[in-house]
Amino acid sequence: MIAVVQRVGEASVTIENEVKSSIGSGLLVLVGIEEIDSQEDIDWLAGKIISLRIFNDDMGIMNLSVKDTGGEILAVSQFTLHASTKKGNRPSYIRAAKPDVAIPLYTNFIKALEVNLGKAVETGTFGADMKVFLVNDGPVTIIIDTKNKV
Repeated sequence: MIAVVQRVGEASVTIENEVKSSIGSGLLVLVGIEEIDSQEDIDWLAGKIISLRIFNDDMGIMNLSVKDTGGEILAVSQFTLHASTKKGNRPSYIRAAKPDVAIPLYTNFIKALEVNLGKAVETGTFGADMKVFLVNDGPVTIIIDTKNKV
C-alpha cells in the first residue's frame, strides 16, 4: 500500500457536483492498494498514519499526531499511486489491485484508521470520478509505502 498523507486545514470530496465528505483540520490520505497487500499492511499503515507527529505543539514544533490534536481524516482511494512510468509516456497501472481485491482492503483500511483514531473517518467513493479539494497546511506532505518499512 502506498499513502500520500497531507496535513490540511480543510479538505473535501465532491462527486457529481455534490460534496460527499468534508473535514476541517486533519489529514487527507490518498491510498493506493495493490494485489499483494494484506491485513498486515493495513494495520501497520493505519497505525503509522495515526501516530505521525506532524502537527505543531505550543512551541510551533511538529510534535503532535492527528489523534493528539483531535483532528479528522479524509481517506480517498487512488489507484494511480501505483503508476509505472518506466516505459513510454502512458502510465501503466498493472500493480494496482482490481476492485474485487481493492474494495475489501480499502474498507478494512478505513476501519483500522477509525479504530486507531477513535472516531469515524470520512471517505471518497471507491472508483468514482472525484474532485478533491484541500488546503494543504504547511505544506506538509508525507509518502508512506508499506513495502519500505525499514
